[in-house]
Amino acid sequence: MFRSFFKSKRWSLWAYGGGLTLLLALFVQVELTVRLNQWYGSFYNILQKATEHKISEFWEQMLIFGKIAFPYVLIATVTAYFTRVYAFKWREAMTFSYVEKWQKVEEEVEGSSQRIQEDIYRFARIFESLGLQVIRAIMTLFAFLPILWSLSKGVEIEHIKDIPGSLVWVALLVSVGGLLISWFVGIKLPGLEYNNQKVEAAFRKELVYAEDDKIHYGKTETITELFVGLKFNYHRLFLHYGYFDIWVNFFEQLMVIVPYLIMGPGLFTGLITLGVLVQVSNAFSKVRESFSIFIANWTTITELRSIHKRLREFELNINY
Repeated sequence: MFRSFFKSKRWSLWAYGGGLTLLLALFVQVELTVRLNQWYGSFYNILQKATEHKISEFWEQMLIFGKIAFPYVLIATVTAYFTRVYAFKWREAMTFSYVEKWQKVEEEVEGSSQRIQEDIYRFARIFESLGLQVIRAIMTLFAFLPILWSLSKGVEIEHIKDIPGSLVWVALLVSVGGLLISWFVGIKLPGLEYNNQKVEAAFRKELVYAEDDKIHYGKTETITELFVGLKFNYHRLFLHYGYFDIWVNFFEQLMVIVPYLIMGPGLFTGLITLGVLVQVSNAFSKVRESFSIFIANWTTITELRSIHKRLREFELNINY
């Protein structure tokens, strides 16, 4: 999966040169989000005491926002396009590496065509997308941790205010706790996804054979039997995703109000301003989202794990 792209001289320029380009683009995006967080503080401080400021200051803040937001949109768009091309190059490298070995295999593994055509594509696309998110989360973490640490001095809740960097520790605690709960709630999902791919492959195989031979394949009773198995697997998968979604949605909504619960009292006592509160909310969200990157992408990770398992089986078969 990785050797065909990252250990190949043919693809080394794309693998490493393209990867470095993506890292630089992500770094610039993170720097712009830091500048945007700083803008929140000054802008909302003006809004809090709007009558004490001139309208020209408001428009000046709008101009500053534009200078940050528009370059971010442009860079994010170009990065998204380049990421798709990068993932496709990875797919191309994996495909022809697998095909070369697969053509020499006498004993077929279940769903070979699907694993070469669909699973490779999905693996490259998901791994690239998820990999960029993890790298962005790490960069964001390093950029926003000092900011959130310094903003912790505005905490006025007993037992928490005396802890240096209390907001950072709260973000870490709720994220690790959320990850552990997510692991237990979604523990059955990877196996269900894997089984689902097997019944999908069997159903597709019957239809493909029927395209060339409808006399021996594609009979109604056979398709009905395969689809009943498919339906059973999907309904079981939907059920497990259902209670997992309940947990994830509850967790996400709870995390919205956590920084306000912690910093809100300081606003009423005059310890902090509205700008600081909004800045804390934004910084806390960035840090917490970085800590919780695997919770936010649990469904994608589950799909990736099932695909990895299928491709690993296929590799063992063609390398035998």
